[in-house]
Amino acid sequence: MDIQGTVRDILRAKGSDTWTTREDFTVYEAIGLMGEKNIGALVVIDDKEMVIGVLSERDYSRKVVLQGRTSRETKVGDIISRPAITVQSKDGLTDCMKLMSDKRIRHLPVVEEDRLVGMVSMGDLVRWIIESQKSTIQQLQGYIFGDYSS
Repeated sequence: MDIQGTVRDILRAKGSDTWTTREDFTVYEAIGLMGEKNIGALVVIDDKEMVIGVLSERDYSRKVVLQGRTSRETKVGDIISRPAITVQSKDGLTDCMKLMSDKRIRHLPVVEEDRLVGMVSMGDLVRWIIESQKSTIQQLQGYIFGDYSS
């Protein structure tokens, strides 16, 4: 299945707000931000605001909870997924879906010229596919029933 569109299309639709943390913050602080913003991952940036990794709920559950660590004492840098797997806004959505599937990840930071410009998630891709299918169905119904303006 080829998904029409680019990462740029998703960012235009959902916005480019992206929440970040730093590797010297505690996991407790990062998880608190994730809960406050109702998100499943944070992009981890360095002092030059370069993307160095991603902290996800999965990282927390597998690398803190299951290993008996405490979130108040563990630093983000100790558990993040590195290196960050990133995409550019010009990249196609089919390639993003394949990358996420191959790497078993759910979040992709979007960078342009080494600068963070957004984040796309598996949920964003699924929503895009659903909306795309709705549009195709409406167009086909218009064709079938003679309403060519759809």
